[in-house]
Amino acid sequence: MFASLTVYALLALRICTVSAFPAYQSLAGLTRDQLDTVVPTLAYSPPQPLPGPLKDDSSILVYDAAHPYQPLRPGDQRGPCPALNTLASHGYLPRNGVATPVQIINAVQQGTFDFLTLPLIGFNLENSFARFLALSTFLVNGNPITNLMSIGGVTPLTGQNPPAPATVSGLNTHNNCEGDTSMTRADTYYGDNHSFNETRFQNFVRFSNEFGAGKYNYTVAAHLREFLVEESIANNPEFTLVSPRLFTAFGESVFPVNFFIDGRDKSGQLDLGVARSFFQNMTFPRNFYRRDGAVNNVGQDVVTNYYPFTPGYNANGVNSFVVDPTSATLSQPCLRYTNFVNNNIKLLYPNPTGLLLQSLKTNLQYLYEATVAAGDGCTQVFPYGQ
Repeated sequence: MFASLTVYALLALRICTVSAFPAYQSLAGLTRDQLDTVVPTLAYSPPQPLPGPLKDDSSILVYDAAHPYQPLRPGDQRGPCPALNTLASHGYLPRNGVATPVQIINAVQQGTFDFLTLPLIGFNLENSFARFLALSTFLVNGNPITNLMSIGGVTPLTGQNPPAPATVSGLNTHNNCEGDTSMTRADTYYGDNHSFNETRFQNFVRFSNEFGAGKYNYTVAAHLREFLVEESIANNPEFTLVSPRLFTAFGESVFPVNFFIDGRDKSGQLDLGVARSFFQNMTFPRNFYRRDGAVNNVGQDVVTNYYPFTPGYNANGVNSFVVDPTSATLSQPCLRYTNFVNNNIKLLYPNPTGLLLQSLKTNLQYLYEATVAAGDGCTQVFPYGQ
């Protein structure tokens, strides 16, 4: 499926969806003439320096008086990522669901200040992990000129919509962050890939009862991940699970154990009512404390050791799975980085100039720094020169 650059280009235009930012219009796919027309109409906001690691990563109350839950208002954006949805519902992100990369990183990681100077606390994601997720998503789904992205669908709050053939992005776009085999969202083939799906959640419940004595843990995550992949192969004729979505799919399996359990609870067992609070209701449980200590994808080895999946796709309808030799595997983070930059980003923005080029180069530098900080030791690539 990904055997040619032509296919890469087609998929790159649909890249990132469901997890983190309200919808905006992407500049990806525009010709140089179109960019020259559109970019001057946008209010330029340069990339901001990214925040560093937490100074205090201890457990802190997050559902407090300063951050009450508020239901969505007309026009507010929510998407496939329950963590970002929850942060927006409590004001740790702008409640309209449109945010900058720095706001995303601060919200998921550490304390900062919102518009009313109220402290933000977040989930305690490890710094390089938070930066990589935010930058990789922004580069394919955000507006590099206005420095805004959406955690859901299309909204004018991210800036003026560029003309076709630019893609309309946001996290609801398929196959980077969002993608097939989600735990609580349907595959894109079935239509709605970003709303809570009760049938999917009942699989979550069933496997938790069968393998976790009524709780969700790393063991349940491994068995559920196997089921979700095999179920999609058997029923989704357009199934695909390759990099970069491959990495987020396995990462999301352990995310609830690492970040949805109250920080005072060291059991590693997620209550199903708490899980529903995040996945469906987009709210912290009352009196919820963030985890104690910043982490990344701790526990993912339990899932991959049990189910060592090789990336691939259904080539000819259901149950026609073939391996994609061009995709990075879960043990090849540097190939993931190189392919993402040289294929996905370069094909989305083949000839950027001016402020657009400047923003892309800055954000690609940030992405590489996050990759190195994660300990992957990758060689930096420069699709637009140094």
